[in-house]
Amino acid sequence: MSKIEKILKDHHYKRSRIIQILQHVQAEYKYLPKDILESVSQKLKMPLSTIYSIATFYAAFSLTPRGKHLCTVCMGTACHVRGAPDVLARIEEKLGVETGGTTDDKQFTLETVNCLGACALAPIVVIDGTYHGQTTVNKVGGLLDKYHEKKGT
Repeated sequence: MSKIEKILKDHHYKRSRIIQILQHVQAEYKYLPKDILESVSQKLKMPLSTIYSIATFYAAFSLTPRGKHLCTVCMGTACHVRGAPDVLARIEEKLGVETGGTTDDKQFTLETVNCLGACALAPIVVIDGTYHGQTTVNKVGGLLDKYHEKKGT
């Protein structure tokens, strides 16, 4: 049984579970590959345009390959005035990738958000769901190194 068949079976081939199916696919592949979406469309007898509409509406979905680690920098007002633009610039420099991009080795995807609602921790960087508050330009290298060391895991 193929990965996609298993995912669809786990969700009982229900079109009403398309968001959960897409989440499951993204967890498996780290993004939503075009050929997989076409297969989902055929197997669920659901228009591909509908699936793409859902995949592009929700920011949690990605149509391009993402890195093993997701690095998110908050650019909300509190973070911005406390140095987030400089922190972001240092992360871009260290990773060698611009915001919205994925490193060549597929280890990191870098993105920004408008607010994480953790203003007391500003500026804040979130890597793989772990919040790193009061991040400074000088802390960036050590922070990223913690995740680079986990390459084999």
